[in-house]
Amino acid sequence: MAFETDPSLESPVSRDKRDRPLPQRINKVIELLDQGQPIFYEGAHTGAQLTYEAGKQMAKTPADYINLGMEHGSFDMAGLDAFMKGLVDGGPTNSGHRTPAVIVEAPVDGASRGIVRANAWQFRQILARGVHGILLCHAETPDAIRAFVECCRYAFQTIGVGRGLDVGIRGRAGEGSASPIWGLSSDEYMDRADPWPLNPNGELLLGVKIENVRALSNVELTARVPGLGFAEWGPGDLAQSFGYKTAPRDPSPPELQEARNRVFAASKAAGIAFLDSMSADDVKSKIDEGVRISGTADDSAARIGREHAKRTMPV
Repeated sequence: MAFETDPSLESPVSRDKRDRPLPQRINKVIELLDQGQPIFYEGAHTGAQLTYEAGKQMAKTPADYINLGMEHGSFDMAGLDAFMKGLVDGGPTNSGHRTPAVIVEAPVDGASRGIVRANAWQFRQILARGVHGILLCHAETPDAIRAFVECCRYAFQTIGVGRGLDVGIRGRAGEGSASPIWGLSSDEYMDRADPWPLNPNGELLLGVKIENVRALSNVELTARVPGLGFAEWGPGDLAQSFGYKTAPRDPSPPELQEARNRVFAASKAAGIAFLDSMSADDVKSKIDEGVRISGTADDSAARIGREHAKRTMPV
């Protein structure tokens, strides 16, 4: 996926005081995905960790992004605001980015266009805190996903409008609180706060989670909705959708393995990244297979994966 350098960014040949290249992106995840690199994140459902001090402590995280799960955790906008400010004050990251990327799992289900539109306030609130992406869970229908993308876009951003998308409905004002987190003016923020790779200069990463049989039945169409950057399968909820209380492991039932492969194939065909778990034992083979994002708590898996992919960006 080609990246067109924006003049408001550092030149690709600019270097920091330690003589290493400066970041070309605000969003570290997009920069790495654009290089074909695997991504390793950390995070869980939100709670007491959403504080200013927690943000400062996590500013130097070796993870490529921080996942904040508000699907089951607290929808805590005051905490998220403080956390993002702590990331800025504790930064920059070791890779030179102003903050680690932050992606929030929204509480609303992607069950229908009407449900998503009625809950557009969630996306506005989350984005106004200066996060770098949103994950929509239970992404069941293409119409719901189109509404999701539209809710996260300003109306003046027209790439893809009339070609699978309607006009964006994100309103003005949130840029006033989000832009300082990104280190931009309000005008610069609005130019950049658009989904990548739909907008090559966009810095927002939007993802979907395919985690029930209804979502699975539509995944090939869902994955092709303009504006998405990644997709994942949800083995826990998918297992329940297939009638299991918990997801059986070693071996996984054929229907779950087929579901995983179907989401992966749909992501690959649509040209978006696929998220799956990795371990130290399988990280090399999964990277070679094409898996690009993993939320592993196994530090050795991330180290092995980065070495295997010959990553040069500092952790």
